[in-house]
Amino acid sequence: MAEMVWSHVDEVPAHQFTDGITLRQMWQGPADRKSYVVDIAPGAVWPNLDIHEPGPEEVFVVSGVFNDGVRDYPAGSFIHCPAGSSHVPQSTTGCRLFLFYPEG
Repeated sequence: MAEMVWSHVDEVPAHQFTDGITLRQMWQGPADRKSYVVDIAPGAVWPNLDIHEPGPEEVFVVSGVFNDGVRDYPAGSFIHCPAGSSHVPQSTTGCRLFLFYPEG
């Protein structure tokens, strides 16, 4: 049986992606599967269009309110972004997201 892998968000180094947006890679598996915790500060906006290629992205809003450039998603929301879809991640209030990339 394979061993479980775990990490705690407070022990994973935060990497600043752009002003007000930090990424913490929580896990990486085979076929480039991976997960992140993303913190978006109040007023921060992803610097360009986030296009989901080659595979999908799944987002769970842990806290705050996430906006994809079109609508708001409060804490507890789950968003499946299929391959080929796009959005502009941002938040007026700030938020924490859990992202999962099930395919590379």
